[in-house]
Amino acid sequence: MPAIISYMEASTLLNPYRPGAGCLPPYLAGRDREIENFAKLLDQHIVIKNCILTGLRGVGKTVLLDKFKNVAINKGWLWTSNEISESFSINEERLCYRIMTDLSMVTSGIIIEKDEEKKIGFTSEKSITEVFLNFKLIGFLYKNAAGLESDKLKYILEYAWSHIKKSMPQVRGLIFAYDEAQSLSDDPKKQTYALTMFLDVFQSIQRKQIPFMLLLSGLPTIQTKLVEARTYSERMFTILFLHKLSAEDSKLAITKPIEQDNCPIHFSEKSIKLIIKRSGGYPYFIQFLCKEIFDIFLQQKSAGQKLMVPIDSIIIKLDDEFFAGRWGFLTDRQRELLSVIAHLKHGEDEFTVQEIVTESKKYQISTFGNSQVNQMLSSLITDGLIFKNRFGKYSFAVPQLNEFILRQHIAIEND
Repeated sequence: MPAIISYMEASTLLNPYRPGAGCLPPYLAGRDREIENFAKLLDQHIVIKNCILTGLRGVGKTVLLDKFKNVAINKGWLWTSNEISESFSINEERLCYRIMTDLSMVTSGIIIEKDEEKKIGFTSEKSITEVFLNFKLIGFLYKNAAGLESDKLKYILEYAWSHIKKSMPQVRGLIFAYDEAQSLSDDPKKQTYALTMFLDVFQSIQRKQIPFMLLLSGLPTIQTKLVEARTYSERMFTILFLHKLSAEDSKLAITKPIEQDNCPIHFSEKSIKLIIKRSGGYPYFIQFLCKEIFDIFLQQKSAGQKLMVPIDSIIIKLDDEFFAGRWGFLTDRQRELLSVIAHLKHGEDEFTVQEIVTESKKYQISTFGNSQVNQMLSSLITDGLIFKNRFGKYSFAVPQLNEFILRQHIAIEND
Protein backbone atom coordinates (compact mmCIF):
# COMPACT_ATOMS: atom_id res chain seq x y z
CA MET A 1 0.00 0.00 0.00
CA PRO A 2 1.40 3.46 -0.91
CA ALA A 3 2.44 5.92 1.78
CA ILE A 4 -0.46 8.14 2.74
CA ILE A 5 -0.20 11.90 2.34
CA SER A 6 -2.67 14.24 3.99
CA TYR A 7 -5.44 15.99 2.06
CA MET A 8 -3.83 19.28 3.14
CA GLU A 9 -0.54 18.23 1.55
CA ALA A 10 -2.34 17.05 -1.58
CA SER A 11 -4.20 20.34 -1.94
CA THR A 12 -0.96 22.33 -1.96
CA LEU A 13 0.81 20.22 -4.57
CA LEU A 14 0.77 21.80 -8.02
CA ASN A 15 0.33 19.53 -11.00
CA PRO A 16 3.45 20.19 -13.14
CA TYR A 17 1.98 18.94 -16.43
CA ARG A 18 0.55 21.46 -18.90
CA PRO A 19 -1.55 20.09 -21.75
CA GLY A 20 -2.91 23.50 -22.81
CA ALA A 21 -2.49 24.65 -26.41
CA GLY A 22 0.94 26.22 -26.82
CA CYS A 23 1.82 25.86 -23.11
CA LEU A 24 5.52 25.34 -22.46
CA PRO A 25 5.95 21.97 -20.74
CA PRO A 26 8.09 21.81 -17.59
CA TYR A 27 10.65 19.82 -19.57
CA LEU A 28 11.04 20.17 -23.34
CA ALA A 29 12.14 16.74 -24.52
CA GLY A 30 13.51 15.61 -27.87
CA ARG A 31 13.85 18.94 -29.68
CA ASP A 32 17.59 19.60 -29.41
CA ARG A 33 18.22 18.87 -33.10
CA GLU A 34 15.58 21.36 -34.27
CA ILE A 35 16.87 24.04 -31.88
CA GLU A 36 20.43 23.48 -33.14
CA ASN A 37 19.36 23.69 -36.80
CA PHE A 38 17.44 26.90 -36.16
CA ALA A 39 20.45 28.38 -34.35
CA LYS A 40 22.57 27.68 -37.45
CA LEU A 41 20.14 29.69 -39.59
CA LEU A 42 20.65 32.62 -37.24
CA ASP A 43 24.36 32.61 -38.06
CA GLN A 44 23.72 33.57 -41.70
CA HIS A 45 25.53 36.78 -42.57
CA ILE A 46 23.22 37.22 -45.55
CA VAL A 47 19.79 35.63 -45.22
CA ILE A 48 19.29 33.13 -48.02
CA LYS A 49 17.35 30.54 -46.02
CA ASN A 50 14.19 31.06 -43.99
CA CYS A 51 12.57 28.46 -41.77
CA ILE A 52 9.40 26.36 -41.83
CA LEU A 53 8.45 24.59 -38.62
CA THR A 54 5.82 22.00 -39.40
CA GLY A 55 4.17 18.84 -38.10
CA LEU A 56 0.84 17.44 -36.97
CA ARG A 57 -1.34 19.12 -34.38
CA GLY A 58 -0.26 18.43 -30.83
CA VAL A 59 3.37 17.85 -31.76
CA GLY A 60 4.61 21.04 -30.06
CA LYS A 61 5.14 23.60 -32.85
CA THR A 62 3.87 26.61 -30.90
CA VAL A 63 5.87 25.60 -27.84
CA LEU A 64 9.04 25.33 -29.91
CA LEU A 65 8.40 28.76 -31.42
CA ASP A 66 8.74 30.25 -27.93
CA LYS A 67 12.01 28.40 -27.47
CA PHE A 68 13.23 29.67 -30.86
CA LYS A 69 12.40 33.20 -29.73
CA ASN A 70 14.77 32.92 -26.76
CA VAL A 71 17.51 31.49 -28.99
CA ALA A 72 17.09 34.31 -31.53
CA ILE A 73 17.15 37.10 -28.96
CA ASN A 74 20.23 35.62 -27.28
CA LYS A 75 21.97 35.66 -30.67
CA GLY A 76 21.23 39.34 -31.19
CA TRP A 77 18.13 39.17 -33.37
CA LEU A 78 14.92 41.16 -32.96
CA TRP A 79 11.72 39.14 -32.94
CA THR A 80 8.12 39.88 -33.83
CA SER A 81 5.41 37.27 -34.06
CA ASN A 82 1.73 36.69 -34.57
CA GLU A 83 -0.83 34.04 -35.40
CA ILE A 84 -2.11 34.07 -38.96
CA SER A 85 -5.80 33.74 -39.72
CA GLU A 86 -7.52 33.29 -43.08
CA SER A 87 -8.76 36.87 -42.93
CA PHE A 88 -5.24 38.12 -43.70
CA SER A 89 -5.44 36.46 -47.11
CA ILE A 90 -8.54 38.41 -48.12
CA ASN A 91 -6.38 40.80 -50.10
CA GLU A 92 -2.79 42.01 -50.36
CA GLU A 93 -3.41 45.24 -48.45
CA ARG A 94 -4.79 43.36 -45.44
CA LEU A 95 -1.64 41.26 -45.24
CA CYS A 96 0.56 44.34 -45.65
CA TYR A 97 -1.08 45.94 -42.62
CA ARG A 98 -0.54 42.74 -40.64
CA ILE A 99 3.19 42.81 -41.42
CA MET A 100 3.48 46.56 -40.74
CA THR A 101 1.68 46.17 -37.42
CA ASP A 102 4.12 43.44 -36.40
CA LEU A 103 7.06 45.52 -37.62
CA SER A 104 5.93 48.50 -35.52
CA MET A 105 6.08 46.34 -32.39
CA VAL A 106 9.89 46.44 -32.57
CA THR A 107 10.37 49.89 -34.16
CA SER A 108 8.01 52.08 -32.11
CA GLY A 109 10.80 53.14 -29.77
CA ILE A 110 13.11 54.25 -32.58
CA ILE A 111 13.44 58.03 -32.94
CA ILE A 112 13.90 59.02 -36.56
CA GLU A 113 13.77 62.77 -36.09
CA LYS A 114 14.29 65.18 -33.21
CA ASP A 115 13.57 68.94 -33.45
CA GLU A 116 14.42 71.53 -30.82
CA GLU A 117 12.35 74.71 -30.73
CA LYS A 118 12.48 77.71 -28.37
CA LYS A 119 9.35 78.16 -26.34
CA ILE A 120 7.32 81.31 -26.86
CA GLY A 121 8.03 83.96 -24.22
CA PHE A 122 11.07 85.32 -22.43
CA THR A 123 12.48 81.95 -21.32
CA SER A 124 15.44 80.19 -22.86
CA GLU A 125 13.95 76.73 -22.31
CA LYS A 126 13.55 74.49 -25.33
CA SER A 127 10.91 71.94 -26.23
CA ILE A 128 11.89 68.75 -28.00
CA THR A 129 9.67 67.18 -30.65
CA GLU A 130 10.48 63.53 -31.33
CA VAL A 131 9.19 61.52 -34.27
CA PHE A 132 9.01 57.77 -33.62
CA LEU A 133 8.90 54.94 -36.13
CA ASN A 134 5.54 53.74 -34.81
CA PHE A 135 2.54 52.31 -36.60
CA LYS A 136 1.03 55.74 -37.21
CA LEU A 137 4.10 56.89 -39.13
CA ILE A 138 4.53 53.56 -40.91
CA GLY A 139 0.90 53.67 -42.04
CA PHE A 140 1.33 57.23 -43.30
CA LEU A 141 4.45 56.31 -45.28
CA TYR A 142 2.70 53.26 -46.73
CA LYS A 143 -0.32 55.23 -47.93
CA ASN A 144 1.87 57.83 -49.59
CA ALA A 145 4.31 55.44 -51.21
CA ALA A 146 4.12 54.80 -54.95
CA GLY A 147 3.35 51.54 -56.71
CA LEU A 148 1.49 48.35 -55.97
CA GLU A 149 0.94 46.99 -52.46
CA SER A 150 4.11 44.91 -52.79
CA ASP A 151 6.14 47.98 -53.81
CA LYS A 152 4.82 49.92 -50.82
CA LEU A 153 5.62 47.13 -48.40
CA LYS A 154 9.15 46.75 -49.77
CA TYR A 155 9.68 50.47 -49.29
CA ILE A 156 8.47 50.28 -45.67
CA LEU A 157 10.71 47.33 -44.84
CA GLU A 158 13.77 48.97 -46.40
CA TYR A 159 13.02 52.24 -44.63
CA ALA A 160 12.57 50.48 -41.30
CA TRP A 161 15.84 48.55 -41.58
CA SER A 162 17.81 51.72 -42.36
CA HIS A 163 16.66 53.18 -39.03
CA ILE A 164 16.97 49.92 -37.06
CA LYS A 165 20.59 49.65 -38.21
CA LYS A 166 21.28 53.26 -37.27
CA SER A 167 19.52 53.09 -33.90
CA MET A 168 20.63 49.57 -32.88
CA PRO A 169 23.88 48.76 -34.72
CA GLN A 170 24.40 45.66 -32.58
CA VAL A 171 21.22 44.01 -33.93
CA ARG A 172 21.87 41.24 -36.45
CA GLY A 173 18.42 41.24 -38.03
CA LEU A 174 14.70 40.84 -37.49
CA ILE A 175 12.66 37.63 -37.49
CA PHE A 176 9.02 37.67 -38.57
CA ALA A 177 7.51 34.56 -36.94
CA TYR A 178 4.01 33.44 -37.91
CA ASP A 179 2.10 30.56 -36.37
CA GLU A 180 -0.76 28.77 -38.17
CA ALA A 181 0.84 29.96 -41.41
CA GLN A 182 -1.00 27.32 -43.43
CA SER A 183 -3.90 29.80 -43.33
CA LEU A 184 -2.09 32.01 -45.84
CA SER A 185 -3.23 31.43 -49.41
CA ASP A 186 -3.93 32.87 -52.83
CA ASP A 187 -7.45 33.01 -54.25
CA PRO A 188 -7.32 33.19 -58.07
CA LYS A 189 -11.13 33.26 -58.27
CA LYS A 190 -11.12 36.58 -56.40
CA GLN A 191 -7.85 37.62 -58.01
CA THR A 192 -6.14 38.03 -54.66
CA TYR A 193 -2.57 36.81 -54.28
CA ALA A 194 -1.60 37.57 -50.70
CA LEU A 195 0.70 34.55 -50.31
CA THR A 196 2.49 35.20 -53.60
CA MET A 197 3.04 38.82 -52.63
CA PHE A 198 4.29 37.75 -49.22
CA LEU A 199 6.98 35.52 -50.75
CA ASP A 200 7.94 38.02 -53.45
CA VAL A 201 8.42 40.85 -50.97
CA PHE A 202 10.67 38.93 -48.61
CA GLN A 203 12.70 37.39 -51.40
CA SER A 204 13.26 40.89 -52.82
CA ILE A 205 14.23 42.29 -49.42
CA GLN A 206 16.67 39.47 -48.79
CA ARG A 207 18.28 39.92 -52.22
CA LYS A 208 19.11 43.45 -51.07
CA GLN A 209 20.90 41.87 -48.11
CA ILE A 210 18.42 43.19 -45.58
CA PRO A 211 18.45 40.60 -42.76
CA PHE A 212 14.73 40.03 -42.32
CA MET A 213 14.05 36.32 -41.85
CA LEU A 214 10.74 34.45 -42.08
CA LEU A 215 9.84 31.74 -39.61
CA LEU A 216 6.57 30.05 -40.59
CA SER A 217 4.94 27.46 -38.35
CA GLY A 218 1.93 25.38 -39.36
CA LEU A 219 0.47 22.12 -40.57
CA PRO A 220 2.27 20.21 -43.36
CA THR A 221 -0.11 21.72 -45.94
CA ILE A 222 1.98 24.88 -45.73
CA GLN A 223 4.72 23.34 -47.88
CA THR A 224 2.37 22.58 -50.76
CA LYS A 225 0.79 26.03 -50.60
CA LEU A 226 4.14 27.78 -50.76
CA VAL A 227 5.33 25.77 -53.77
CA GLU A 228 2.02 26.34 -55.57
CA ALA A 229 2.35 30.08 -55.01
CA ARG A 230 6.01 30.31 -56.02
CA THR A 231 8.08 27.31 -57.11
CA TYR A 232 11.25 29.04 -55.90
CA SER A 233 9.92 28.93 -52.33
CA GLU A 234 11.52 25.48 -51.97
CA ARG A 235 14.90 27.20 -52.17
CA MET A 236 13.88 29.91 -49.71
CA PHE A 237 13.19 27.65 -46.74
CA THR A 238 14.77 25.06 -44.53
CA ILE A 239 12.03 22.70 -43.33
CA LEU A 240 12.05 21.44 -39.75
CA PHE A 241 9.45 18.68 -39.48
CA LEU A 242 8.52 17.82 -35.91
CA HIS A 243 7.92 14.13 -35.47
CA LYS A 244 6.53 12.35 -32.45
CA LEU A 245 8.98 11.73 -29.63
CA SER A 246 11.04 8.58 -29.36
CA ALA A 247 10.36 6.22 -26.46
CA GLU A 248 13.44 7.56 -24.67
CA ASP A 249 12.44 11.21 -25.09
CA SER A 250 8.83 10.40 -24.17
CA LYS A 251 10.05 8.89 -20.93
CA LEU A 252 12.01 12.05 -20.13
CA ALA A 253 8.93 14.20 -20.84
CA ILE A 254 7.00 12.01 -18.39
CA THR A 255 9.52 11.69 -15.57
CA LYS A 256 11.55 14.93 -15.53
CA PRO A 257 8.75 17.26 -14.33
CA ILE A 258 8.16 15.31 -11.14
CA GLU A 259 11.87 14.73 -10.54
CA GLN A 260 12.55 18.45 -10.67
CA ASP A 261 9.79 19.29 -8.18
CA ASN A 262 10.76 16.61 -5.63
CA CYS A 263 7.20 15.39 -5.92
CA PRO A 264 5.87 12.51 -3.75
CA ILE A 265 4.10 11.15 -6.85
CA HIS A 266 6.16 8.79 -9.01
CA PHE A 267 5.25 6.77 -12.07
CA SER A 268 6.16 3.09 -12.15
CA GLU A 269 7.80 1.62 -15.24
CA LYS A 270 4.48 -0.01 -16.06
CA SER A 271 2.68 3.36 -15.93
CA ILE A 272 5.39 5.02 -18.01
CA LYS A 273 5.15 2.37 -20.73
CA LEU A 274 1.36 2.72 -20.73
CA ILE A 275 1.58 6.50 -21.18
CA ILE A 276 4.11 6.16 -23.99
CA LYS A 277 1.94 3.60 -25.77
CA ARG A 278 -1.34 5.48 -25.47
CA SER A 279 0.16 8.89 -26.24
CA GLY A 280 1.93 7.62 -29.34
CA GLY A 281 4.84 9.89 -28.40
CA TYR A 282 2.90 13.09 -29.15
CA PRO A 283 3.83 15.81 -26.63
CA TYR A 284 0.28 17.13 -26.11
CA PHE A 285 -1.07 13.66 -25.37
CA ILE A 286 1.82 12.96 -22.98
CA GLN A 287 1.03 16.13 -21.06
CA PHE A 288 -2.70 15.35 -21.03
CA LEU A 289 -2.32 11.77 -19.80
CA CYS A 290 0.31 12.69 -17.21
CA LYS A 291 -1.81 15.52 -15.83
CA GLU A 292 -4.82 13.24 -15.39
CA ILE A 293 -2.82 10.38 -13.90
CA PHE A 294 -0.99 12.75 -11.54
CA ASP A 295 -4.29 14.03 -10.14
CA ILE A 296 -5.70 10.52 -9.82
CA PHE A 297 -2.57 9.20 -8.07
CA LEU A 298 -2.68 12.14 -5.68
CA GLN A 299 -6.23 11.30 -4.65
CA GLN A 300 -5.50 7.59 -4.39
CA LYS A 301 -2.40 8.25 -2.30
CA SER A 302 -4.29 10.59 0.01
CA ALA A 303 -6.85 7.84 0.61
CA GLY A 304 -4.20 5.16 1.08
CA GLN A 305 -5.42 3.28 -1.97
CA LYS A 306 -3.38 1.22 -4.42
CA LEU A 307 -2.25 3.37 -7.33
CA MET A 308 -4.23 2.40 -10.43
CA VAL A 309 -4.46 4.08 -13.84
CA PRO A 310 -8.06 4.16 -15.19
CA ILE A 311 -6.73 4.57 -18.72
CA ASP A 312 -10.03 3.90 -20.51
CA SER A 313 -11.75 6.71 -18.59
CA ILE A 314 -8.86 9.09 -19.30
CA ILE A 315 -8.98 8.29 -23.02
CA ILE A 316 -12.71 9.05 -23.06
CA LYS A 317 -11.94 12.44 -21.51
CA LEU A 318 -9.22 13.01 -24.11
CA ASP A 319 -11.71 12.16 -26.87
CA ASP A 320 -14.18 14.70 -25.50
CA GLU A 321 -11.65 17.51 -25.10
CA PHE A 322 -9.40 17.03 -28.13
CA PHE A 323 -11.23 15.11 -30.86
CA ALA A 324 -14.99 15.52 -30.33
CA GLY A 325 -15.11 19.18 -31.37
CA ARG A 326 -13.45 18.48 -34.71
CA TRP A 327 -15.63 15.39 -35.27
CA GLY A 328 -18.81 17.28 -34.44
CA PHE A 329 -18.38 19.79 -37.26
CA LEU A 330 -18.19 17.12 -39.97
CA THR A 331 -21.05 16.07 -42.21
CA ASP A 332 -22.26 12.44 -42.12
CA ARG A 333 -20.64 11.83 -45.49
CA GLN A 334 -17.31 13.25 -44.34
CA ARG A 335 -17.46 10.97 -41.30
CA GLU A 336 -18.08 8.00 -43.56
CA LEU A 337 -15.06 8.91 -45.65
CA LEU A 338 -12.80 9.29 -42.61
CA SER A 339 -14.12 6.01 -41.21
CA VAL A 340 -13.14 4.24 -44.41
CA ILE A 341 -9.66 5.76 -44.13
CA ALA A 342 -9.36 4.73 -40.47
CA HIS A 343 -10.03 1.11 -41.45
CA LEU A 344 -7.28 1.07 -44.08
CA LYS A 345 -4.36 -1.19 -43.24
CA HIS A 346 -1.96 1.76 -43.15
CA GLY A 347 -4.52 4.50 -42.60
CA GLU A 348 -2.62 5.97 -39.68
CA ASP A 349 0.38 6.67 -41.95
CA GLU A 350 -0.62 7.63 -45.49
CA PHE A 351 -3.18 6.68 -48.10
CA THR A 352 -4.26 7.34 -51.69
CA VAL A 353 -7.54 8.20 -53.35
CA GLN A 354 -7.69 4.79 -55.03
CA GLU A 355 -7.18 2.97 -51.71
CA ILE A 356 -10.14 4.86 -50.24
CA VAL A 357 -12.35 4.07 -53.24
CA THR A 358 -11.47 0.37 -53.08
CA GLU A 359 -11.92 0.14 -49.30
CA SER A 360 -15.32 1.86 -49.39
CA LYS A 361 -16.75 -1.07 -51.36
CA LYS A 362 -16.39 -3.31 -48.30
CA TYR A 363 -18.94 -1.44 -46.21
CA GLN A 364 -22.69 -0.92 -46.25
CA ILE A 365 -22.47 2.67 -47.40
CA SER A 366 -22.71 4.48 -50.69
CA THR A 367 -19.32 3.88 -52.25
CA PHE A 368 -17.03 6.76 -53.12
CA GLY A 369 -15.82 7.64 -56.61
CA ASN A 370 -12.42 9.14 -57.38
CA SER A 371 -13.81 12.60 -58.13
CA GLN A 372 -15.89 12.70 -54.95
CA VAL A 373 -12.96 11.57 -52.80
CA ASN A 374 -10.72 14.24 -54.31
CA GLN A 375 -13.27 16.96 -53.60
CA MET A 376 -13.91 15.79 -50.05
CA LEU A 377 -10.21 15.46 -49.25
CA SER A 378 -9.68 19.00 -50.51
CA SER A 379 -12.37 20.21 -48.10
CA LEU A 380 -10.85 18.23 -45.21
CA ILE A 381 -7.45 19.76 -45.99
CA THR A 382 -9.02 23.20 -45.64
CA ASP A 383 -10.49 22.11 -42.30
CA GLY A 384 -7.04 21.04 -41.11
CA LEU A 385 -7.84 17.33 -40.74
CA ILE A 386 -5.92 15.99 -43.74
CA PHE A 387 -2.77 17.06 -45.55
CA LYS A 388 -1.30 16.10 -48.90
CA ASN A 389 2.41 15.44 -49.22
CA ARG A 390 4.56 16.25 -52.22
CA PHE A 391 4.21 12.72 -53.57
CA GLY A 392 0.44 12.98 -53.94
CA LYS A 393 -0.41 10.85 -50.92
CA TYR A 394 -2.53 11.93 -47.99
CA SER A 395 -2.24 11.66 -44.21
CA PHE A 396 -4.20 12.67 -41.15
CA ALA A 397 -3.15 16.12 -39.90
CA VAL A 398 -4.43 15.28 -36.42
CA PRO A 399 -2.43 12.57 -34.61
CA GLN A 400 -4.29 9.41 -33.61
CA LEU A 401 -7.47 10.60 -35.31
CA ASN A 402 -7.79 7.14 -36.85
CA GLU A 403 -7.80 5.56 -33.37
CA PHE A 404 -10.48 8.00 -32.20
CA ILE A 405 -12.66 7.10 -35.20
CA LEU A 406 -12.27 3.39 -34.55
CA ARG A 407 -13.24 3.95 -30.92
CA GLN A 408 -16.43 5.68 -32.09
CA HIS A 409 -17.35 2.61 -34.14
CA ILE A 410 -16.76 0.30 -31.16
CA ALA A 411 -18.92 2.55 -28.95
CA ILE A 412 -21.76 2.50 -31.50
CA GLU A 413 -21.57 -1.29 -31.82
CA ASN A 414 -21.72 -1.66 -28.04
CA ASP A 415 -24.81 0.54 -27.65
